[in-house]
Amino acid sequence: MERELSLSHAGADPARGPLIIVASSGTGGDMQPFVTLARGLSERGHRVRMLAPALQEEAARAAGLPYWLFGSIEREQAALDNPDLWHERKSWGVLWGSLVPDLDALRERVRDLPADEDCVVLCHPVLVPMAALARATRPNLRIVTAYLAPSNLCSRHDLLTLGSLRIPGWLPPAGAGLLWWALHRWFNAQTLPGLNAARVKRGLPAEPHFFEHMLRAPNASVGLFPRWFAALQPDWPRPFFEGDFLLPAAQQGAGLSAELEAFLAAGDAPIVFTPGTGHRHAAAFFGTALRALRQLGRRGIFITPYEAQLPPALPASVLWQAHAPFAALLPRVAALTHHGGVSTMADAMRAGIPQLIVPYAYDQFDNGQRAKRLGVAEVLLAQRVSARRMERVLARLLSGPGADRACRELAARMAAEAEPTRALDCVEEALLGKPGRAAEKTGARPALAEG
Repeated sequence: MERELSLSHAGADPARGPLIIVASSGTGGDMQPFVTLARGLSERGHRVRMLAPALQEEAARAAGLPYWLFGSIEREQAALDNPDLWHERKSWGVLWGSLVPDLDALRERVRDLPADEDCVVLCHPVLVPMAALARATRPNLRIVTAYLAPSNLCSRHDLLTLGSLRIPGWLPPAGAGLLWWALHRWFNAQTLPGLNAARVKRGLPAEPHFFEHMLRAPNASVGLFPRWFAALQPDWPRPFFEGDFLLPAAQQGAGLSAELEAFLAAGDAPIVFTPGTGHRHAAAFFGTALRALRQLGRRGIFITPYEAQLPPALPASVLWQAHAPFAALLPRVAALTHHGGVSTMADAMRAGIPQLIVPYAYDQFDNGQRAKRLGVAEVLLAQRVSARRMERVLARLLSGPGADRACRELAARMAAEAEPTRALDCVEEALLGKPGRAAEKTGARPALAEG
């Protein structure tokens, strides 16, 4: 059953511009960037309302903004409890299947707004089909997609991986296009029946291609990553605004727990291990990590909200934490082993520490290869992880001068080039069609590609 919490727009003034609906889905790594953007837009004087999954109500409430909820906790919980959510080939089917019953959620919300209420939508790419259905109710609805990672843009010109399959650099764009065609043919069979059933129900034509719909339906797109991580490609949707990694919320003052502070002070810099906030099936990951730490003779920190997937008895040299603010923690550790989530990866880059990326699904494979290309990470596929391989790769990262130098140089570059408002400026201009507030004051403009 769909749940909703409506909060009043206290003091809202239509003269301040349209209502900005910020819609996201997924785990904490997907939600937090959109929470950060929603807060930033609100602080700039815009009227903002979030749309979030029922299971993410805590994150939506913490934003301190009005919000709507969609979906059911039971259905979302069932998706998280399904180990196939982290399977390379089955993951999208689980994710999409959990969203299909809620494709009408945004349409119903904007339909119930006052007829003269102007509104625009900023959404996660996976919610573009939901936003497109809402536009059937409000034909002038402006939709902007914010891309957390470049792999979702499906470029033929910068194709590093298709899942765990590495793509050789000599492959021409035509060859990459054939690979995408084969993958999308399989993908369409999973996604189009649910999508088109919802569209036909609302009198809309069926879509022949899921990713083409996702890429072309929005009025504009924003990349929440810097151009040195992924440069603008000729086949990305236009207009495209080149942003930057978002600064983590932890930089706003969150500190470490007393237990974590004591552990850090008690010995050498540890290695941090996390499979991501939403991963509930990582017992093998943590078991392998514990054996690798013993072989290395190193201390470790295991971070997961789900204690049940940890080894039954952790030695004193390994500390478990349900959560930790990476902005405060990572500069004090030796390395980070993680799943390849883009925000986690960017936090490690800022901290100047090497990364071992263990991708399971989604954009994680591509993120890992891009970090490896920068010299700051190694990649070990989840299905090939063993304690011996993990130990060898971590030993190489920690002992070789190459990774240390690359990490320090990239961290210095990120600090020197930091433009804290860049991503928000891009989003604001993409949504409202005019330069962001900070850009207006400085005269700077975010990079924009038209086509």
